[in-house]
Amino acid sequence: MASHHLPAKVVVNMLKDNGIKKVKLFDANDTTMNALTGSDIEVMVAIPNDQLVAMNTYKRAKQWVLRNVTRYIYNGGVNIKYVAVGNEPFLTSYNNSFLDATFPALQNIQNALIEAGVGDTIKATVPLNADVYNSPDTNNPVPSAGRFRQDILGQMTQIIQFLARNKAPFTVNIYPFLSLYGNDNFPMDYAFFDGVGSPIVDNGIAYQNVFDANFDTLVSALKAAGYGDMAIIVGEVGWPTDGDKNANINNAYRFYNGLLPKLAANKGTPLRPGFIEVYLFGLIDEDIKSVAPGNFERHWGIFKYDGQPKFGMDFSGRGQNKLLVPAQNVQYQAKRWCAFNPNAKDLSKLAENIDYACTFADCTTLGYGSSCNGLDAYGNASYAFNAYYQFYKAIPGGNIGGVEGKADNSEKEKMGSVLQTERERRSSQERRSNQGFFRRA
Repeated sequence: MASHHLPAKVVVNMLKDNGIKKVKLFDANDTTMNALTGSDIEVMVAIPNDQLVAMNTYKRAKQWVLRNVTRYIYNGGVNIKYVAVGNEPFLTSYNNSFLDATFPALQNIQNALIEAGVGDTIKATVPLNADVYNSPDTNNPVPSAGRFRQDILGQMTQIIQFLARNKAPFTVNIYPFLSLYGNDNFPMDYAFFDGVGSPIVDNGIAYQNVFDANFDTLVSALKAAGYGDMAIIVGEVGWPTDGDKNANINNAYRFYNGLLPKLAANKGTPLRPGFIEVYLFGLIDEDIKSVAPGNFERHWGIFKYDGQPKFGMDFSGRGQNKLLVPAQNVQYQAKRWCAFNPNAKDLSKLAENIDYACTFADCTTLGYGSSCNGLDAYGNASYAFNAYYQFYKAIPGGNIGGVEGKADNSEKEKMGSVLQTERERRSSQERRSNQGFFRRA
């Protein structure tokens, strides 16, 4: 979800240059799938939440499989391994919007895969947030007490039984960062992998980090449901680099520098030792992703928006951290920008226009605890209007509010009417979009 997409072929080549052999998508976009053709990269394609109801009709599910899976299955095609049915559809914040549609969609997609002759090699799964299970005893919340949430126990039981019958994995998204976010009482070291002074002790097992504790809470929940040996995939795990006081390069480096060696050593967790299949989230920052959960949502990438690496990593887990190979042949925009005019006299609309610019452009790095939080008022103005300009190639209100456009004359002539035009257009879009669902991608 970016304002300026890198070409799919550029991204696929970047994956190959860095030895990345598996990728989890959030849809099955034709351009992306065509770029992956012949790459041999293992792919998890996905059905977005807003299509789950449609997949409750078997005919529609068969059509989806034909259009997005089987037409890519040929010698030299796309190496599809999984179909993700929805994404975290049981999040409590969705207020049960997808509760009744998820399991029928899962059934129909897997059955359509079987009918198409690929059900033995391509499995349907449902990526679920870690909030589908918990340790119910608030006085002693230990992993061994893990159970699925009572309000969705019926649906979870159906899904688990169906996954087991079809030899498909349980997929869970685990985010240690979110344990810290908004909870100043959470012990920070417990979110990482370099040890804590006071581990959680559960039946003689000392849990040194929240990832292991969270994963084993799921293992216990599956065991309580009668499926303790079910394969588990971690569909998302990562650390954002901006948008919150704990979201920064240093913490992301620390997190991955603990996670990757752990995975490479096949240590697993106390209740599930050995190999764990894990997808890192995410690949590239997304500057138009919803920030409803928090400003950090746009900064999960290990690469910046333009495919440039943020910090050193070593996917082999040997600790030989170095910058990843960046995207090649990236086409940049012309070097034009907006900056605050220090000689401006009329500042009456400055605050209004900054607010407008940040409504429709990405100002998340200006927030509390973020990387540009230290800018003064004029710095904030320059940042906000430049962000808007780079997105729309226009300046809200022309030179209104002390912001000067660094652009050629033909552009400046058009800028006077931009603000009202953009507001009218955006207002119309908002009225339409408010009829849909918020979807965390």
